[in-house]
Amino acid sequence: MAVAHGSRDPRATAAVEALLDLVRARGLDVRTSYLDHAPPSPVRVLAGLGEAVVMPLLLTEAYHSKIDLPGVLAAARRHDPRLSVRVTGTLGPHPLLLDALERRLAEVGVLPSPGTGVVLVSAGSSDPSANAVIAATARAWRRRGWYDARPAYASAASPSPAEAVRALYEAGASKVAVASYFLAPGHFADKVRAAAEEAGAHAVSPVLADAPELAEIIVERYRAALTDRAVRTAG
Repeated sequence: MAVAHGSRDPRATAAVEALLDLVRARGLDVRTSYLDHAPPSPVRVLAGLGEAVVMPLLLTEAYHSKIDLPGVLAAARRHDPRLSVRVTGTLGPHPLLLDALERRLAEVGVLPSPGTGVVLVSAGSSDPSANAVIAATARAWRRRGWYDARPAYASAASPSPAEAVRALYEAGASKVAVASYFLAPGHFADKVRAAAEEAGAHAVSPVLADAPELAEIIVERYRAALTDRAVRTAG
């Protein structure tokens, strides 16, 4: 069972389903659920399954994976005490995510180059460790041929996308692109695009959505769950 954050924006649901269709095409039986804003809920999907591997479609370990999801799974266990659930790690961090980000940037005509800076923008979190993961990912990305790579956050932390774009130009980048570290379209992705373009970003990448690298991560996490590696077990 895949668990996405959920959104009232129908584009988000379509993006999640497009990604999971790639996973289904690899031979896995995948059920979709959402923590909020969209049906079905994880409790509803888990009812009657007996056993399941739960994959959080979240890009960082933060409040939703640490608090919301365990609470939902506890509710599912109260509903069905026989339920056995293995919970995989979140989608990120993972080395393949940099490949997915570069795929999306290439789609808007941006490739790594010594004069091009890139801003890695996530939603941002009240959990400092989640923001630190984004900063570490940006540092790792610098080594792949960019002028520089810097983190930014749409909310809850700084710098903002506009601040990071301007800082890269001031540091000497001839061109600055913004990489959208979001699973699906919605409020944050739209907000980031508008702010980045106003700040002079050369391009803003689409959200990750059905990037094939994400499907590979899901399959990898699932297989790890079946062999009991790096998995939290409930029940």
